[in-house]
Amino acid sequence: MVQRDKIAFIASDVDIARNAFSRLTGKYGNAALEDADVIVALGGDGFMLQTLHKTMPLDTPVYGMNCGTIGFLMNEFDEDNLTERLAQAEEERINPLKMVAERVNGSRHEALAINEVSLLRAGPQAAKLRIRVDGKVRLEELVCDGALVSTPAGSTAYNYSAHGPILPIDSEVLALTAIAPFRPRRWRGALLPKSAVVRFEVLEADKRPVMADADSRSVKNVAWVEVSSKNDIVHRILFDPGHGLEERLTREQFL
Repeated sequence: MVQRDKIAFIASDVDIARNAFSRLTGKYGNAALEDADVIVALGGDGFMLQTLHKTMPLDTPVYGMNCGTIGFLMNEFDEDNLTERLAQAEEERINPLKMVAERVNGSRHEALAINEVSLLRAGPQAAKLRIRVDGKVRLEELVCDGALVSTPAGSTAYNYSAHGPILPIDSEVLALTAIAPFRPRRWRGALLPKSAVVRFEVLEADKRPVMADADSRSVKNVAWVEVSSKNDIVHRILFDPGHGLEERLTREQFL
């Protein structure tokens, strides 16, 4: 058990989360983010991702309580015995992806993604992508609505909706998944080592515009996008015992 007495609460803008924030801070107090032993995020999965990005420089574990819809990254909401739950919580450590994207106009943009980096067509015509892995062309031309690279933690999100595989949390693997592929028609994606560097080159970019997205941070009209695992950054997420990411990823495959 790890005592985590100094709690900083942070809530999304929805009423249920704001009301929970008022009750919980009245009951347990509210430490400043920089002084806290633990950060409790009140909201849904989207807000949890925002919180992890926002608090990354603090190296403070984040415990989510679900005030949203799905709550894959969240624990069950319960106002009672929170101090005890936090002391018993188990920590998962995950690394984000780094996206480097260059637009057609030559400007370059960087962003981090906890779930996935995706490329999506931004016009009426299908995108055409060339895919390189560690500098070697693996697919000369993919005609599709888009493609993505997912972490294990994000593999049940957009990746799974695009028929990509669910990855064990400790698999040291990334999922490269096509989104609505047209040619090659049977190509759905690949499993790559975590060390892989994936580069997407947009073919006919002026005629077939493509946007890139890293956890909802979007870059329009990209010419190329490079994706790699950022192993020197660690996000610390707390879960109730027996309800960590490994259990959740396994459970998702039997729903």
